[in-house]
Amino acid sequence: MMHLETLLEKNKGVYDRYKINTTRTQSYELFFVHDSLQTVRATDTETTSVTLYVDHDGKTGHSTFAIYASSSDAEIEKKILDAAQKARKIFNEPYILPENEVLNGEIPSNFKDFDFKELAEKISDAVFASNVLEHGSINALEIFINALTVNIRTNTGVDKTEHKYSGMLEAIPTWNEGESVELYEAMRFNSFDPATITERIYSMLCQVRDRSKAIAPDTKPTCPVLLPADELASMIRELTDMLHYSSVYSHTTPFAIGDAVQKDLTGDALTVTMRGALPGSVRSALFDSDGVTLTDATVISDARVSAFYGPTRFAQYLGVAPTGNLGCTEVAAGTLTDEERDSAPYFECASMSGLQVDVLNDYIGGEVRLGYYFDGERRIPMTGISISGRLSEALRTLRLAREVVTHGAYRGPRYGLMDGVAVV
Repeated sequence: MMHLETLLEKNKGVYDRYKINTTRTQSYELFFVHDSLQTVRATDTETTSVTLYVDHDGKTGHSTFAIYASSSDAEIEKKILDAAQKARKIFNEPYILPENEVLNGEIPSNFKDFDFKELAEKISDAVFASNVLEHGSINALEIFINALTVNIRTNTGVDKTEHKYSGMLEAIPTWNEGESVELYEAMRFNSFDPATITERIYSMLCQVRDRSKAIAPDTKPTCPVLLPADELASMIRELTDMLHYSSVYSHTTPFAIGDAVQKDLTGDALTVTMRGALPGSVRSALFDSDGVTLTDATVISDARVSAFYGPTRFAQYLGVAPTGNLGCTEVAAGTLTDEERDSAPYFECASMSGLQVDVLNDYIGGEVRLGYYFDGERRIPMTGISISGRLSEALRTLRLAREVVTHGAYRGPRYGLMDGVAVV
């Protein structure tokens, strides 16, 4: 195959700009059934996509296509011509790509301190170390360790590369007392901490045990509702999506700079920063898919909107500086201690089918597959229930934990406790 840039240069009359996004992934994978290793696999793959931009009729269109190792020169040239034709059918407001920027960087990770075979074994040891309950087991476990090299090149002078690592484990904790009950758990991380892995899987084994014993209560609890980190992150993300440049440009956000996100506040004031990178998060990056170097933005400060954020296209439309597409969210710690939390009854949403948050219609709710009612002394497992309430009331009364954790692309309070949300 002729060099890709050579083929693009050969056909440069049909487009105005291009970008090439390439990701090379070197992986090491383990597959267990129960605690027996069944398969070991190592791969080395590369994915490449090309986006062509065409300026026409006072507008800008774009179209993207994939390149494969087996692609011939003739096939690629056809894709170039087809993509240019498709781009002419897209009528976006004009925008340009970044220009004349070169970068070669790395996302910090302790994965580089290990041989991948050794690291995979240590991760599996950490998972199975959690299996200390008599009727519990890890029915299946899959471990994926990746070294990634991400590159973007454009004909506007951008050539940026980042080197990073990611890890993922997928486990099925199972409870085998009477009828077998299973849960699926996925963890993603770019830093190896065996204690965190063991604690997380042990917590899931406890949840699957409790799900086998959970009951649908005759009388629903009336008390504050507690969201753990993963669901709290979902709620915050719905708020920050409203602060994205695309939401501002399309007039779908209810917020302007200075507006209160939490009105008549009685709880902890939110401070939220969108970041390009967070320690331990696989979403960490140095630049986005357009080649914009990522710039952190504190979008909510002391309960009020303090900034918007987003990619270069919508930044140009709004006449502001791009932050790039920021994939990580950091929420400042709150004031709530475990002792204060446990001083009165509350209902914890331990496992949900998916938290539903609608900022525009002022709604928060969802099905709770496993919850715990803390009556002041005991945590009673419950199922067959939902939560429902006004988002504005939940935000107004929200108390945030002092303890901070990292969960996926979120770093912030370990839980949030809120009034105004009913258990139904």
